[in-house]
Amino acid sequence: MAMLEVEDLNVRFYTEEGVVKATNDLSYQIEAGERFGVVGESGAGKSVTSLAVMRLIDEPGVVESGSIRFKGRDLLELSREEMREIRGDEISMIFQDAGTALNPAYTVGEQIAEAVRLHKEMSEAAARERTVELLDSVGIPDPAERYDEYPHQFSGGMQQRAVIAMALSCDPDLIIADEPTTALDVTIEAQILELLEEVTEEFDTAIQLITHDLGVIAEFCDRVMVMYAGRAVETAPVENIYYDPEHPYTVGLMSSIPRIGDERDRLDTIPGRMPDLVEMPSGCTFHPRCPYAEEACTRTEPPLVDVASGDPADPDAHLQHAAACLAHTGDLQGSLDYTVTVDGEEPAVRGDGGE
Repeated sequence: MAMLEVEDLNVRFYTEEGVVKATNDLSYQIEAGERFGVVGESGAGKSVTSLAVMRLIDEPGVVESGSIRFKGRDLLELSREEMREIRGDEISMIFQDAGTALNPAYTVGEQIAEAVRLHKEMSEAAARERTVELLDSVGIPDPAERYDEYPHQFSGGMQQRAVIAMALSCDPDLIIADEPTTALDVTIEAQILELLEEVTEEFDTAIQLITHDLGVIAEFCDRVMVMYAGRAVETAPVENIYYDPEHPYTVGLMSSIPRIGDERDRLDTIPGRMPDLVEMPSGCTFHPRCPYAEEACTRTEPPLVDVASGDPADPDAHLQHAAACLAHTGDLQGSLDYTVTVDGEEPAVRGDGGE
């Protein structure tokens, strides 16, 4: 049994414009100690998914159906008090903007120590000592002095480190990191990723890393889920995503990356834009932008299937390689035939499916 199992998750936002279908029958799993990446364009549903796992969806949003099982317990069935005990203790979250995640009215040390006292029932002195250790472990210099400083006295990189220290404060089994390197320069980004890698290895902590940066995914993750319009369109080990993508959307994302030695005059782009989540297109939600779309794609919503067998019932497809494209169910008359050049080498990716 996986540590986290999300199954058929449907999150809806009821607005004056209509019902926003933020996630649609979304299913994925994360194993203990795994570094699991979630990637896709803005509006794909990445952050909403993380908030649903944390039970932080606010009105007008609602988790309409599905299940979120963590170590066998369905989080959606827990009381607020039971969920509060898990949140910040067994599951922690690193929010996208560390500057707004920290309360400007309290010192950084006080905010971390509060979580330690709440979940670990430590004395104030013991919680302070633990917090200083955490600040030191994430590379903040002079941690005992920094304990008493306010967020505005920290640089952006140090604020992010402090938020990571807070997430680690209770030795969680799972950390959800939502764009943890947003707005940081590349040097600080590399340091933050190295820090996350170190702490996940040291504490055997699983991490769900949400990002739009495919370079970050390649550097950090073991396995990847590609999201589009609230759905998982491809899941695979990271090497498969980069060298053997099996969904046209993933291919489009990979082709848009600038590469060393790239001789193209212009970067490839995916035409069009993410669909309106109030009025979703029929059939495959990607078909209006897909260069391989056929008439069947406008009628039939493709299931997420094992790309080797085309079997939607394969219980291990999520751990191997699965894609939601009719090319893998034999429902297309044509075939997919695409190439992606990786770092100026010979074409390293070729996908084909259908007959």
